[in-house]
Amino acid sequence: MNVNQINIKKNMKISQLIDEFSNSGVLGAGKVGKATQQLADILEDKDMRVFMSIAGPLIPGGLRNIIANMLKNNEIDVLITSGANITHDLLEAFGGNHYKNYGFDDEELNSAGMGRIGDIYTKSEDFEIFEDKIIAIFEEITKKIAISEINNNKNKSNKSNIISVTDFLYEIGTMIDDENSILKIAADNHIPIFAPGIIDSMLGLQLFMFTQENNLVLDVIADMHDLSDIVFESERVGGIILGGGLPKHYLLASNLLKGGVDSAIQITMDRPESGSLSGASLEEAKSWSKAKCGSNLVSVVGDVTVIFPLIYAGALDKIAIENRL
Repeated sequence: MNVNQINIKKNMKISQLIDEFSNSGVLGAGKVGKATQQLADILEDKDMRVFMSIAGPLIPGGLRNIIANMLKNNEIDVLITSGANITHDLLEAFGGNHYKNYGFDDEELNSAGMGRIGDIYTKSEDFEIFEDKIIAIFEEITKKIAISEINNNKNKSNKSNIISVTDFLYEIGTMIDDENSILKIAADNHIPIFAPGIIDSMLGLQLFMFTQENNLVLDVIADMHDLSDIVFESERVGGIILGGGLPKHYLLASNLLKGGVDSAIQITMDRPESGSLSGASLEEAKSWSKAKCGSNLVSVVGDVTVIFPLIYAGALDKIAIENRL
């Protein structure tokens, strides 16, 4: 089969562009085309549970609405994320924002009360509002757990106030007013969010400070019980892995219990030469039984904030075309 030279035409649909990519070879464009078809297959498979992991600054980087809409459309069954992305979702839910076009150097930014994430900026005043509102939510959750334990006839003087991370995030989601909040949408639709590294974030720091004077304990082991139940109850599992790190490993390792995922795509900027998980190809997961032998896997190296919107839009277009045929 010959390599197609990519053609661009006026008014072409996104799926037509993706088809041009698919026929162009096995370099970056070809892998984007293959990943788009793979994502369409994952989303169309009604017997496949879809696990998505997100790492890196994807919410401040502009993907908040895409992930929120995927949750609304029940295209994600399990979301695994860093604590930082939860923090930034809440920052916007509480009225804050993420900013661009501040050309100061980092010491000037520090003096101005601003933090930098690449070319994205945050304001300390937004985090001050975040701190006030999240502490109020922590207080409500602590009271709710305490009342539940009393009602369950536990010793009032020895109440533990223990909650799993995913239940903790669900409770936060129920107290959010922003209709575009990932946490709120997940809570409204009973889609579990797992955050195995939650303490390594501004949300985790606020929780640490809260527990200096309050009794609230997160049970990370309880999350593994919940997640393993979902894995065992799933006929097939498809993975959407955006970025690497702990969320990627949590997604793959949880599926080791049933021999690995059946299908997955990943988009990462990291490279495999260092041996890090973030840059490892998905094929490597087969050696650990984190991806099944014979599973369909596609790895794309590139910026998630550029490539995933393109792939997702192309997949939706392909699905719409197939449904019309």
